[in-house]
Amino acid sequence: MNARFSLIKRRRKGVTVLAGAGLLAAGALTAQAQTELTMYYPVAVGGALTDVIDGLVAEFESEHPDISVNAIYAGNYDDTRVRAMSAIEAGNPPQLSVLFSIDLFDLLEQDAIVSFDSVIETDEEQEWLDGFYPGLMENGQIDGQTYGIPFQRSTIVLYWNKDAFEAAGLDPETPPENWEEMAEMAAAVREASNGQQWGVMVPSTGYPYWMFQAFAFQNGHRLMNEEGTEVYFDDPAAIEALEYWVSLSQEHQAMPDGTIEWGTLRQNFIEEATAMMWHTTGNLTAVRNEAGFDFGVAKLPMNTQRGSPTGGGNFYLFKDSTEEEQRAAMTFIRWMTDPERAAAWSIETGYMGVSPASYETEALRDYVEEFAPAAVARDQLEHATAELATYQGGRVRRALDNAVQAALTGQMSPEEALRQAQGEADAALRRYARSH
Repeated sequence: MNARFSLIKRRRKGVTVLAGAGLLAAGALTAQAQTELTMYYPVAVGGALTDVIDGLVAEFESEHPDISVNAIYAGNYDDTRVRAMSAIEAGNPPQLSVLFSIDLFDLLEQDAIVSFDSVIETDEEQEWLDGFYPGLMENGQIDGQTYGIPFQRSTIVLYWNKDAFEAAGLDPETPPENWEEMAEMAAAVREASNGQQWGVMVPSTGYPYWMFQAFAFQNGHRLMNEEGTEVYFDDPAAIEALEYWVSLSQEHQAMPDGTIEWGTLRQNFIEEATAMMWHTTGNLTAVRNEAGFDFGVAKLPMNTQRGSPTGGGNFYLFKDSTEEEQRAAMTFIRWMTDPERAAAWSIETGYMGVSPASYETEALRDYVEEFAPAAVARDQLEHATAELATYQGGRVRRALDNAVQAALTGQMSPEEALRQAQGEADAALRRYARSH
């Protein structure tokens, strides 16, 4: 673990916190009035990040003894949103949280959050707000206002096992550029290993809609409008994208039949059960630490164009908090997204540095020079699109998830499955399409 996060355990408010030694010296200051902040945070997103977050919180508190941050870890993104909203309903609202970037429409509909524009006061704060990658801001902005600040952000990337490529007679340094090459290379690996190793795995549990969105976008198709009121699941380009995904197992015998688990795919790759996988950049550091073979990371293969949806979590400010609490939360969020800290976070986890300035730090510049895969997610941003986000987001994504899985398991054709998903999504969005 990075020396920045060398830590001492302590207990606070029932949460194990890893505190920097500097905090102990601040003990005498705890008697003074503190602004107390509660933050819900998702941890089921690519590794044990609680230690890192606890270390950062402790370091922040040692530098800001007048602010205390209680991090509550709450499972995956959906679990975290549910817990945060339940706390609001129970009269114990958090002041800030890291939630899915695509939760924006739901949070606005429930009148739970405030824009950062309404809280910032200085030119310096405005400069900070303008300093993030535009591609990462798409899911956090609406009607000219910013509601989500990028923090735990990713794109989908292709990981490949160079040793497996070499064993199959493929160039170990050359990943597939397009869909046709990926299918051919994956089939070659499967054949060369006498069926002992799969060629490629794309997860279809957890976030099937996310992977499907990548296929659709690579086929030149965007699944939703910017207003979050319409989706286009049954477009011919979308159907063709799902047909390709299904063909990897049915036609090319290069991917297992049925669904592939999001949560165990990283381990499948590390154990060499598959030569290629599509997964979040948030797994990069874990793969680097655990893989016993030479691997590469590449932008996703293209069909008519390159592309990946962005993904991951943003910071949000909650409405039911005092002005003092909102200012304290802003202080914490600015501190967490500082270029040096964003660089350390990227190195520690594999998530992206969220601003161009983070990649200009000596730490991240040196890391990218030493470990080139660390730059792939950033470089792919120029081909990125906003993650699928709409009103009634849970219902709409569930309809698409079900369609993807029905096609992959052979229960329905891609066309039938996507037409059904379109009908369900249209029903969920009907009143929004009329009112916008």
